[in-house]
Amino acid sequence: MTVKLAILKSGEDIVADIKEMVVGEGEDKKVIGYFLTRPCGVSLSNQILKTDGVDQDSYKLKLFPWCPLTKDNVIPLTADWVVTIVEPIDKLKQMYEKEVLPSGNSESASVDYKGDSSESD
Repeated sequence: MTVKLAILKSGEDIVADIKEMVVGEGEDKKVIGYFLTRPCGVSLSNQILKTDGVDQDSYKLKLFPWCPLTKDNVIPLTADWVVTIVEPIDKLKQMYEKEVLPSGNSESASVDYKGDSSESD
């Protein structure tokens, strides 16, 4: 399983188990798209919390079904719609693996994440 975060030309952030769609073999091999298994859109909202009079950044991550009107669990996506594919932060990956993959749950899920500028992912 390869859980990744894809940023699309539309500006959407999609987390999914992503596999390459390829044609050709050897040196002629070319990626023409991706297969997204149980893709979820990701929304991030920033909140400022006051703790002991000190402002703290806090983020709320929310997963929601991407392409919710299909029965398909695997959705093909052409490569020209993808801006980049990156490794998601640990909290997002754990949330996706726990809430979406085992159950196939298409309901929305959310988690609060306290940002820390010293954290490296």
